[in-house]
Amino acid sequence: MNGDRAVAAVILAAGEGTRMKSDLAKVLHEINGYPMIEHVLNALSEVSPSQTVVVVGHQAEAVKERLSGDDIGYEGLTFTLQSERLGTGHAVMQARPALKDFEGTIMVLTGDTPLLERSTLAGFLRFHRESGASATVMSAEVEDASGYGRILRDDNDDLLGIVEHKDATDEQRQIGEYNSGIFCFESDILFSALERIDTTNVQGEYYLTDIMGILRGDGRRVAVFRIDNADEVMGINDRDQLEMAERMMKGDR
Repeated sequence: MNGDRAVAAVILAAGEGTRMKSDLAKVLHEINGYPMIEHVLNALSEVSPSQTVVVVGHQAEAVKERLSGDDIGYEGLTFTLQSERLGTGHAVMQARPALKDFEGTIMVLTGDTPLLERSTLAGFLRFHRESGASATVMSAEVEDASGYGRILRDDNDDLLGIVEHKDATDEQRQIGEYNSGIFCFESDILFSALERIDTTNVQGEYYLTDIMGILRGDGRRVAVFRIDNADEVMGINDRDQLEMAERMMKGDR
């Protein structure tokens, strides 16, 4: 699915995953015999990115070795190191040198969402392009979205911004629609907008989500693509979630 513009992907895979209680990098934990990051890469196949940048950090060499093996064969795959984990915005900024000559749509994903469907990512890209948005976030809705960034909408139901759970008010924490961590950005605005985010938040990190409010303030269109099945964007953070994802992938829900 190439459309009128090229597509590049950035996969965030630098996290340590301490709740896994393992020395193995989180994205290398296997589901159905394959590391979860490979499931994410496979989900990108229908989007056909011309470049895929994997942002590595914890056990960077192990992740690179696994994805660079002769038996893997992912085309257009490059790696960039996030030596300090200073937030999602900082992680995406590490991909800038690899994408300095790229023009088109940049899809940002996390390496710990192995249940993503190819058709969902293809539909997400199509929606982003047809909406004419500079940036689009994929969202889902659950009864209790504790821990996730909440989607804020205005009176017209348009995206107002995204607030991280730790920065949210009690009222905002009642919102069930949350940020999946998956975005589409137009390349001509992504990195310039990243230069404008700061760390004035509870966690002292550079939030990628802050870009949405910045762009809206600039008068640019930002959009939300809400999916029906929240299971697809379930992030795997511990052993229980890993086992749950494996059951789901096998169809035993």
